[in-house]
Amino acid sequence: MRDITAQGQTVEEAIQNALKDLGTTREKVDVEIMDAGKKGIFGIGSRLAMVKVIEKNNSIETAVQYVIDVATKMGAEVTVDVSEQGKEVSIQVSGNNLGLLIGKHGQTLNALQYLTQLIANKDTDQYKNVVVNVGDYRERRYETLALLAKKMADKTVKTRRVVHLEPMPSFERKTIHAILSEDTRVETHSEGREPYRYIVIKPVKG
Repeated sequence: MRDITAQGQTVEEAIQNALKDLGTTREKVDVEIMDAGKKGIFGIGSRLAMVKVIEKNNSIETAVQYVIDVATKMGAEVTVDVSEQGKEVSIQVSGNNLGLLIGKHGQTLNALQYLTQLIANKDTDQYKNVVVNVGDYRERRYETLALLAKKMADKTVKTRRVVHLEPMPSFERKTIHAILSEDTRVETHSEGREPYRYIVIKPVKG
């Protein structure tokens, strides 16, 4: 986190001078006015304005660096692309030995995503929903969840009995809830406590 002290004929000019030196923009910094300056009379007694401009902590950049550090320590060579849309942040990881970051049934990746989201939301009041994807794992996982949802819905309709799915992360539960919300034969809800919260699928009465 960098900071710089700058001067200008006005406070705004001093701020712009600092932003130029830092190579950043106004919304990414905090400004402390050290001296508002003074115009003086015919230049006599004039004083330049002085400000201290401090870069805000970029929690997303910190989270991305965390992902890279973890990957490197696990023996994976990766590159990371980040996209932000409102509160949604997507961290796409590409490279070699990606299986190390995914783990059995995506458990390692889900843990990595959980910790990355904690880092991204530390010391900020603007909550970000972070999704970490390694290769095309999330897309393949979505297909698996869609098939699972349909299969279990068919089962509960056929047997007229409630079906309990295995515990899964909240974003995966949301996926199944969304998929089955279009199936008028069944209804779903979640039970249990994190990280063992699971989905319950039951047939609609009548």
